[in-house]
Amino acid sequence: MVKTIVIGSDHGGYALKKAIKSVLEKTSYNIIDVGAHSEKPCDYPELGFEAARQVALKKAWRGIVICKSGIGMAMIANKLPGARAGLCLSVEDAASARKHNDANILVLAAKKTRPEKALSIVETWLETGALKGRHARRVRQIRAFENKVFKKII
Repeated sequence: MVKTIVIGSDHGGYALKKAIKSVLEKTSYNIIDVGAHSEKPCDYPELGFEAARQVALKKAWRGIVICKSGIGMAMIANKLPGARAGLCLSVEDAASARKHNDANILVLAAKKTRPEKALSIVETWLETGALKGRHARRVRQIRAFENKVFKKII
């Protein structure tokens, strides 16, 4: 079964997204690009939200979102139940985000991450599995909190 990765960025992350996407397209992953599609100024919330929505609805196995600092994308991507986004500035961050938090959305900071480093981060993040035990228990707790909050909103 081919796994789908959704990828999105604002204009500040466009060049890095383009570099990552070109590498991922040469693999067995199916790629969904939700934008931006140029360096023309745009707002990150809509793009980050759409990428996170694809993951939360299980239309995509994982997601990658990119903006200049990574902070804005992390904030919007974590608004949806089922989306667990982690800002990763190193390979170690990527491994930890997957192992300890079962992060299903990788957030990258274009201003702080060269393309070669970003590709190493992406590779580690895609290949690292989530740990069981206390880590799985904590992810279940996150899901329980999401369920409580979501029920109160509706």
